[in-house]
Amino acid sequence: MSGNASREDRRIRRTRDALGDALLSLLKEQPFESILVEDVLARAGVARSTFYVHYTGKDDLLLSDVDAFFEGMAALLERTQEPPGRVAPVREFFAHVAEAPFAEAMLASTQGPELLAMGREHFARAIARRLALLGVGDEAALGQALAGALFALLLGWLNESTPSSPAEVDALFHRLVPARRA
Repeated sequence: MSGNASREDRRIRRTRDALGDALLSLLKEQPFESILVEDVLARAGVARSTFYVHYTGKDDLLLSDVDAFFEGMAALLERTQEPPGRVAPVREFFAHVAEAPFAEAMLASTQGPELLAMGREHFARAIARRLALLGVGDEAALGQALAGALFALLLGWLNESTPSSPAEVDALFHRLVPARRA
């Protein structure tokens, strides 16, 4: 990659990060539906024309940020080289959701179901890769099933008045994981 392309990539990443950070900051103050693109632009210090080079609107910005979040979170165990018996970073995922208005914004968005489906797919692929390390067989189908269970746990957890800790949910989820074949 040339030096100019590398600088451009860094500028693009900085702009996208600034916009995503601005949206997250605003979500801590108000519901997603009441946030205007102008609010995001003012908070990020980004020009309207620059915003529209990257996104079609605030829903597109949310979709892009959520996609990047799910992709990174789903692959966390591979990056940290966790033992294969742990197939999903449930504890880390739930801890992050508890700290950020991310889940509320995602569910409040008109794209909520699409965003949840995106997350399930990212986790299904990552779980299938982890299951392949265990040699349990039927990794793709089990990855889909376990990702579905994970997101069912998430929705239930978000609706609890006194939810279990992220570590407790992690332990519960991992009891569902099949053992290595003999």
